Amino acid sequence: MSPAFGAMEVEHYSKGVLLEPFVHQVGGHSCVLRFNDKTICKPLIQREHQFYETLPKEMRKFTPQYEGVVSVSFEEDEDGNLCLIAYPLNGDHDNLENLDNSDCEPKSKLLRWTNKKTMLLENEKLPKEWVRQHRKEEKMKSHKLEEEFEWLKKSEVLYYTVEKKGSVSSQFKHHNPWSMKCHQQQLQRMKENAKHRNQYKFILLENLTSRYEVPCVLDLKMGTRQHGDDASEEKKANQIRKCQQSTSAVIGVRVCGMQVYQAGTGQLMFMNKYHGRKLSVQGFKEALYQFFHNGKYLRRELFESVIKKLTELKSVLEKQESYRFYSSSLLIIYDGKERQEVAVDSDPEDLEDLSEESSDESAGAYAYKPTASTVDVRMIDFAHTTCKYYGEDSVVHEGQDTGYVFGLQNLIDIIKEIRDESSE
Repeated sequence: MSPAFGAMEVEHYSKGVLLEPFVHQVGGHSCVLRFNDKTICKPLIQREHQFYETLPKEMRKFTPQYEGVVSVSFEEDEDGNLCLIAYPLNGDHDNLENLDNSDCEPKSKLLRWTNKKTMLLENEKLPKEWVRQHRKEEKMKSHKLEEEFEWLKKSEVLYYTVEKKGSVSSQFKHHNPWSMKCHQQQLQRMKENAKHRNQYKFILLENLTSRYEVPCVLDLKMGTRQHGDDASEEKKANQIRKCQQSTSAVIGVRVCGMQVYQAGTGQLMFMNKYHGRKLSVQGFKEALYQFFHNGKYLRRELFESVIKKLTELKSVLEKQESYRFYSSSLLIIYDGKERQEVAVDSDPEDLEDLSEESSDESAGAYAYKPTASTVDVRMIDFAHTTCKYYGEDSVVHEGQDTGYVFGLQNLIDIIKEIRDESSE
């Protein structure tokens, strides 16, 4: 049984869990999906799976916790909506129509999408004209999505205004364009393959953003080399070109995605990998500054924690013999929603009516101050990771991953520069 079952209700899980887009995915091309509040999942790649099952103990605090494997099927509900449903790895997939999925959205009983057409025509006796119209509408939706993807590719930095109604975190799910892009592409791939294959293995991982109300996420592609040892000549040349034309070749790190909450304007800012590739070293530094700036002021209280964690990670990786983390990313995460604390010398009666919105204005600026936020630093994406303990690898590397360590040191130095310049 998968380790995931230890922390989950098996009864609910066995019915199938609807996988939703993981709205805080800011980079990468592999689809990351939300399993539940504390768990995400992504397509299983054998090399990455092997890494999580064998990674050194000292690296575990710098990677998401691995929680097991599930089987995922591509399905349609009765309204024709495309869904990805997770089941236990050894579950019964031959009789999905008889499963009670009432605990999962959509609430209607799920159907295998390959049988949908037959059931519509035979069981519900729907007019052929309705079916033709339905197909026409679906085709139009597909074209619209493709147009939106092209627009997203051209719009490399986006701002969205968060509605005043409801909490900031409740508004997040409607705004992240990159996660929706990856989700739709994953659905399309699985739909195209579904006649030949409709069961996929996904790995379950810790949701690193679950502890934050409004996660600010920076995805950094690390290292001076991105292609794996098994890359084709075409893939190798393409990855080398991307490195040479970006900050990867110069400082061993480049921006792959960013999500920042701008408290000053109530907006969410997204930066994608296409913009990150174009940045100069100075542009990279300015992007980092922007990541730590909330639209009102620089979050200086975050710097020491980030620098400490990056320095500790660098020390750990310097001791890893033979590992190469090609095309791996590094996430830096903090909460854009600051918690406020009352100053010791404040009069409680004077503060009684102060709201969060006024906490940095007039009297509130003296009465409140931000607490030190928790910052997380984690390595992710190990599809091209290799080391000498992977017996099937033909290429064996010795010593530390100097390209990754080089990128970490430069990242530390740049953050220190931003810290020092902002304090002058």
